[in-house]
Amino acid sequence: MIKKKSVVQTFISERFSPLTFSDKVISKEDIRLLFEAARLAPSAFNEQPWKFVYAVKDKPSEFNLLLSFLVEGNRIWAKNAPFIGISLAKLNFDRNNKPNRFALHDVGLAMGGLLAQATSMGLKVHQMGGFSAGAAREGLGIPDDYEPVAMFVIGYYGNPDDLSDDLRKRDQAERKRKPLSEVATRASTDKF
Repeated sequence: MIKKKSVVQTFISERFSPLTFSDKVISKEDIRLLFEAARLAPSAFNEQPWKFVYAVKDKPSEFNLLLSFLVEGNRIWAKNAPFIGISLAKLNFDRNNKPNRFALHDVGLAMGGLLAQATSMGLKVHQMGGFSAGAAREGLGIPDDYEPVAMFVIGYYGNPDDLSDDLRKRDQAERKRKPLSEVATRASTDKF
């Protein structure tokens, strides 16, 4: 057990993915800061194989298009967030058109930067794998050399009382993490 937490560890440990969002708008400048944090992420050969497509609630046709890609279980609560997006990974290197097996990892790093920036600004991010990649590909005209990775919503934390009983229980549930011994192992002659 870690006895002393750094400021960064405390900051990270307070992050969570809510199911409720307020209707407070995220400013254009704040959106720019979020994507600037993602843009600065490291990547293999500096390829930066990520692309983000997003919509804000004040543009209903764009917002509803992205919302339509989500499975119903996510759509029911995600519709209340003021911002929705999808991350994409370019599957081949620009430099030689060979497969980039690091692309998904690098998109995750870029999303991690966005997530940290959002958290530092008092925003909450909820990432989702429950969506139709095929519908996203068709609806957005995503080229074959890009892979839809995950969808996400961003906003300020809302009122849990606005959720159904089931969703409120999920939103308020204790967040558990595996013990450190299960996620980090020292290299040795023992097998994994």
